Amino acid sequence: FFSGGRPPPIWAFHPGRPGLLVESRLLMSWIYLIVAALFEIVWAYAMKQSAGFTRLVPSLVTISAMLVSFWLLSVAMRSIPLGTAYTIWTGIGAVGTFVLGIVLLAEPASALRITAAVLIVSGLMLMKIASG
Repeated sequence: FFSGGRPPPIWAFHPGRPGLLVESRLLMSWIYLIVAALFEIVWAYAMKQSAGFTRLVPSLVTISAMLVSFWLLSVAMRSIPLGTAYTIWTGIGAVGTFVLGIVLLAEPASALRITAAVLIVSGLMLMKIASG
């Protein structure tokens, strides 16, 4: 988080709370993880638009978003356990692409598919609670 010889930002320290630095690293890891998941949604949508990587711009967006998503996931995994990080990342990506497909691509929104998405979100919440 504070690599490259740069000093940590001033907000990372608080004289009365020595654990604030650790808390801020963990918070940043969760932010990185959420942003990584959002990039997963971007690359999944762009991949659909690439028509099997036959269209240049969507293909480039797909590859770029994948690289950013994987990099942010790896950074988040410095502080978040593997199982938790990967589950949250794939869950947000799955539900996000599901919603995007319904909203932008007119994909079916059957009761069974919506139930499955609700179960995924429930699982994500339980994983976050279990991880502390």
